[in-house]
Amino acid sequence: MAAIELSVVVPCFNEEQSIDRLYDVLTQELEALVDTFEVLLVDDGSSDSTVDKMRAVNQLDSRFRYFVLSRNFGKESAMLAGLSQSEGAAIAILDADLQHPPALLAKMLPMLEEGYDQVVARRTRTGDKPVRTAVSRLNYRAFNRLVDVELEDGVGDFRVLTRRAVRSLLSLGEYNRFSKGLFAWIGFSTAVVDYDNVARESGDSKWRFGDLINYGIDGIVSFNARPLRLAIHLGTAVTVLSFAYAAWVVIDYLANGNPVAGYPTLIVAILVFGGLQLVVLGVIGEYLGRIYYETKRRPHFLLKESSNQIEAPVTVALGPEHDEQPHLAHGDSPRPDTGPTVWGPAS
Repeated sequence: MAAIELSVVVPCFNEEQSIDRLYDVLTQELEALVDTFEVLLVDDGSSDSTVDKMRAVNQLDSRFRYFVLSRNFGKESAMLAGLSQSEGAAIAILDADLQHPPALLAKMLPMLEEGYDQVVARRTRTGDKPVRTAVSRLNYRAFNRLVDVELEDGVGDFRVLTRRAVRSLLSLGEYNRFSKGLFAWIGFSTAVVDYDNVARESGDSKWRFGDLINYGIDGIVSFNARPLRLAIHLGTAVTVLSFAYAAWVVIDYLANGNPVAGYPTLIVAILVFGGLQLVVLGVIGEYLGRIYYETKRRPHFLLKESSNQIEAPVTVALGPEHDEQPHLAHGDSPRPDTGPTVWGPAS
């Protein structure tokens, strides 16, 4: 079996309207770019006919493999499932709705030969709703101020990685995964390619306002303990102010003989301190909850069905155990050597 030059991982969730168009575009672009490729379609618990579309595409073209997760585990898990099963010397990640233009791969792949391990696509904000743009930028600013890794606005999951970079990602066995942060954390040489925002060709966006807020919180909590330290600083500051206020009340009473302020002061103090305590408890609870999930060591995803011709396990191990466990490949041949590959139009 010839070594695969390029693997393309495509997470799918209710993308029945996109699969056929995706197949046409990817086939046209990839056949002009490389001699051998595979596309890994990963269904993340779709409730429409996405799986039927994937089966049909696989029957038409065996280079398009598919994996069906047992339920909706989230895009992070779907990407992880695809990466863990990829066999190419280079691995690309893109969305099924074609907002990540496959034509950009012709510009991104040759940059791997320049020594980069990650080539990242950065999109402009053209066409986005103002509220969503503002919230996204605030998320990035908050993230970069609070954590040790740095993210760029407009940089998402659309990227091409070398086998070395993918193996590094799979060596991280943590359950709570924030891929954008992990991509930055592993380091390696990274290049950025800009492209204009592309509207969805079909379907609706799965992201909502609340999802963006929660995504930002996940990123902040996943990569640092600074919120806990901020809670310490906040508690210290409030304590100092409380003692200062208490001293002022006593001095005022001794100097003026006025009775201590009553109801309004008491209510304000209760509300302020009660709110601060709930915030701090929430921060601590967020970290404790993540520790709780990490100790369970549950798999990141479970596989219900795949296009493999052999019996496949229902999940895969990550971390140091990943290289010791057989992956869900469609054959028994070893993964290709990660030596130099010349990217360009296929002969």
